[in-house]
Amino acid sequence: MIIALVVIGFIFLIGIFFYNSLIGKKNQVTNAFSAIDVMLKKRFDLIPNLVEVVKQYTTYEQGTLTKIVELRAKAGSPNISNAEKADLDAQLGNSVKGLMVNIENYPDLKANTNFINLQTTWTESEEQIAAARRTYNASVTDYNNSIMMFPGSLFAGMLNFQAIAVLETAAEERKNISAKELFNN
Repeated sequence: MIIALVVIGFIFLIGIFFYNSLIGKKNQVTNAFSAIDVMLKKRFDLIPNLVEVVKQYTTYEQGTLTKIVELRAKAGSPNISNAEKADLDAQLGNSVKGLMVNIENYPDLKANTNFINLQTTWTESEEQIAAARRTYNASVTDYNNSIMMFPGSLFAGMLNFQAIAVLETAAEERKNISAKELFNN
């Protein structure tokens, strides 16, 4: 009888250990996604300044500027899911990249100190977002490994822990860049 109680107690303690470990890893994933959210907010806050500086020098990029402002407004909405945030982030990033390429047509804007500072800040934001995404994906991988590998998979299944998807790069962003196409535009 005592042996049975010791074995049951040992199994119970192992269960508590795995449960706490899984909760900790799930919280790390949530924290990592929150870091991405903070970086995106910082980037979204840069957009109005960038748009205003560009507006002063350009007359032909109004459609792109309007699209960027609309995407920023959607991304700032409190009622969107994480998947929608990621999608809006990708669209916004592509729109701003397109705008930055078109800036080459405006030498006065390229020489503007405010624009140069904004462009530098934008680049730093993009690097911070990329680092936050890597951290998020590492946390997700660690969590997913914990719930998929034995013996954690036994407890994860009983406690209904589900795998979480990593953030992936859109297929169009994975394409090789053609220098020929860049210089022919």
